[in-house]
Amino acid sequence: QVQLVESGGGLVQPGGSLRLSCAASGSIFKIASMAWYRQAPGKQRELVAVITSFGSTNYADSVKGRFTISRDNAKNTVYLQMNSLKPEDTAVYYCNAVISTGGPSYSPYWGQGTQVTVSS
Repeated sequence: QVQLVESGGGLVQPGGSLRLSCAASGSIFKIASMAWYRQAPGKQRELVAVITSFGSTNYADSVKGRFTISRDNAKNTVYLQMNSLKPEDTAVYYCNAVISTGGPSYSPYWGQGTQVTVSS
């Protein structure tokens, strides 16, 4: 069994900052990519940022220059530092990790989601 537990969401004013964390635990052999997705009301879930096991990153155009994804491989944890937040960043943010529990095959796992609300 593998679990992803997110933390750090909340209410913040426009222009403010938040830092999300997601810790993976359980029967983990290796973690490949880790990522953050978000889903706003009435919209599809979208990729926000992804980081590979080697530290390569990629971002959605809408968050480039404002958000930074990072990971601590020793702690099986991924972070999302969000600066200059805008009301349109309001969404439920989900952590995703591609994990092997042993052997060559990998599977995607999801966290439960954490609400981020940007409002004055």
